[in-house]
Amino acid sequence: MATTSAPVYPANTPIPFDLFVSKKHRALPRGVLGFADSSGNIVFKVNRQDSKSSFSHAKAILLDSAGNPLISLYPHNDGSWQGFKGDDGDKNLIFKVQRVLTKFTRTELEVFLVSENQGQGELTCDFKVIGCHFQRSCTIYKGDSIVAQTSLMHKLRKICVSRSKFRLTMFPSLEDPSLVVALVVIFLFSGPKKFQVLDKIPISI
Repeated sequence: MATTSAPVYPANTPIPFDLFVSKKHRALPRGVLGFADSSGNIVFKVNRQDSKSSFSHAKAILLDSAGNPLISLYPHNDGSWQGFKGDDGDKNLIFKVQRVLTKFTRTELEVFLVSENQGQGELTCDFKVIGCHFQRSCTIYKGDSIVAQTSLMHKLRKICVSRSKFRLTMFPSLEDPSLVVALVVIFLFSGPKKFQVLDKIPISI
C-alpha cells in the first residue's frame, strides 16, 4: 500500500520557489496561517497560543507539515521579537528582531542571528525586512542580496486584489527556509495595530 510523504521544501534550489500564504487553506482549520506549495500541500503552518513564560504576549510556533515545531516566536511590548529553536520554552535562542520603523506604508525590521553575533560587543544586522503590511509586500535582504519577497496575487482583468492570499518567493540561497518563513510571520504580525481593522479590505488597482 503506497504512502504519501509530507511535502519537503527543496533546500538550496537553483531556481526561485513559491509558497502561497493564507488563513483559508482547505487542509487547515480556518484562521490558521499556512504556507502551501503550488500543488496545495502544506509545507509550513503557524500556531498561536498564550505564552506561559515571562513574555507578555501570545507566542507563535512555526510548524512543519507534520506538526513538528521548528521555531517559537515571542513578541515584546517594544515591538521586538525573539526566535527560539523548537518549542522548548525560551531556550536555544536563534535570532532577535528589532522593529525600526512602523508606518501605514512602510515597516522595517532588523534581524540579528545569535550564531553570527556571539562574542561581539556591538550587534551586527544579518537581515533586513522592508515592506508594506497593508499590501502584504515585503523584501528580505541579506546585505545587498534579496533572499525572499512577498507579493499579492494580481490577476488580469481584476480591479480589486484580495489580500487574504499572497505569494512568498524564495530566491536561491543557503538560508534555512524555516528562518525565512519565520521572518515573514513576524512581518505580518508587526503591522501597525491601528490599521489592522483594514486588513480585510481588498486593494484596487
